Amino acid sequence: MVHVAAADRDRTDVFVRAVELIKKKRPPRRALQQLVPLLRCIVGNPFRPVAFDPRWRSETAVALATGIYAERAFDRLPILADALEEAGCDHPDVLAHCRDPHQPHARGCWVVDLVLGKS
Repeated sequence: MVHVAAADRDRTDVFVRAVELIKKKRPPRRALQQLVPLLRCIVGNPFRPVAFDPRWRSETAVALATGIYAERAFDRLPILADALEEAGCDHPDVLAHCRDPHQPHARGCWVVDLVLGKS
């Protein structure tokens, strides 16, 4: 069984684990079930890309995203959602991703990266 602790993994580690699982003939279903939400955290929904409005990069949102990224403090994502909303963000995917209490997160989170201007 592969266990991935979201707060302790960075983007590279998540993808390395994904490749390891895919290389196996029959990866354990539980391992895939743990991995899929982390991949969603990193890549978002590739079928519904978000056009990030630069006005959402308020001073508060950028400061929060910087702290979340540096400290892997993903428990602050609901606060980031509030800051984005105050900056005019009303995109349901962005806000839902930040506020979903069941969504595991990892460094490389697509919302944090968008706020920080990372690709």
